[in-house]
Amino acid sequence: MIPIRFSRSSLSDGRWYEYPIRFVLGGVATVFTGVVSSRYGASIGGLFLALPAIFCASATLIEKHEIRRKRKAGLAGERRGREAAALDAAGAALGAIGMLAFAGAFWLLVEISVAAAFIGASLAWLVVSIGAWLVRRKLRLVRRLKTQAAPRSRGAATEDPELRPRTMPWR
Repeated sequence: MIPIRFSRSSLSDGRWYEYPIRFVLGGVATVFTGVVSSRYGASIGGLFLALPAIFCASATLIEKHEIRRKRKAGLAGERRGREAAALDAAGAALGAIGMLAFAGAFWLLVEISVAAAFIGASLAWLVVSIGAWLVRRKLRLVRRLKTQAAPRSRGAATEDPELRPRTMPWR
């Protein structure tokens, strides 16, 4: 099992102006949610709490970083940039599943205590997010094993790179 690690190297990949962009987009999303909440009520405003404000900026910045890295190596990098952004989107989807668990647990526990609701909801988010990540990882492993075990037919179809299963080199 691959441990989850924190790497500071990705922080140095960013340009100084990318951080204010993320900050501004996050602030705009927060203000938007507050306006919707004050106008239509907290239950409608709550729908926008999970607005992926940071994801929009992050996905484009991740793509740009990967393309820049590949171009330094003398390659085009567009495909790798798209794949890196797609991988980030997959992680965001898993986090969204965890946010559903957070919201459900908080809703169930808030009548007991706000502190208990926050702690319980945070634990629910953590367990569900990690569980979703492990399930995705297991499914990818099973799919990869099936692809490797499948009999390969001879001919031009297997030589065409578009027909071969895609693998991302950094996984």
